[in-house]
Amino acid sequence: MYSNKKIVVVLPAYNAGLTLEKTYQEIPFDIVDEVILVDDDSKDNTLDLAKKLGIKHIIHHEENKGYGGNQKTCYGKALELGADIVIMLHPDYQYTPLLIPAMVSIIASGLYPVVFGSRILGKSAITGGMPKYKYFANRFLTFIQNLLLNQKLTEYHTGYRAYSAGVLKKINFDLNSDDFIFDNEMIAQLFYNGFRIAEITCPTKYFKEASSINLRRSIRYGFGVLGVSFLYFLTKTGIYKWRLLVN
Repeated sequence: MYSNKKIVVVLPAYNAGLTLEKTYQEIPFDIVDEVILVDDDSKDNTLDLAKKLGIKHIIHHEENKGYGGNQKTCYGKALELGADIVIMLHPDYQYTPLLIPAMVSIIASGLYPVVFGSRILGKSAITGGMPKYKYFANRFLTFIQNLLLNQKLTEYHTGYRAYSAGVLKKINFDLNSDDFIFDNEMIAQLFYNGFRIAEITCPTKYFKEASSINLRRSIRYGFGVLGVSFLYFLTKTGIYKWRLLVN
């Protein structure tokens, strides 16, 4: 508990056997009440390791549902357990669990309902090992998104996010894609519903065992991000009604 609020960490896992234990051991259990791991039909020992670590809530997808599909299961289970604050943490150890108390405190204090860990704040992305093509693509896409969504985020593409339960209950994330574009569709839903997003500096860690999408999927993701931003803009201006925002 933190300020009498139930804190739940969700781990959307796929082939995380090499990094899961290190991630799990850094979770601050003095404030975290529950951990949920959703295994998206991993081909390695992720599932067995999760059981060995004693993770209480383990859900196994018999078929791979994709990154977005995994998160849908994560959030659904967290709300079922009565979470007040939900932190989505990748078990590939790219994002440090040591930031969880800071993220939780911002939401629990009522300052912001959503907190993102930004790899761009603090200028540590390149020094932390982010490939340069990903860094510049990140900056370009973020610039375009800020224009179209009329916002000032430093990064739209972080996988480290904390939400109040009220936010997750308000937006219809089940309508979103099962692929990587899920995260950006959620951002569009958040802003459309008037939720503010806080950002905190998150150290960047890139290494061989960490998960990453290849260049082809990165390009596909980039075009998807632009599509989401344009649909948001058209909906806000009344030109079009996007079903993810207006339903």
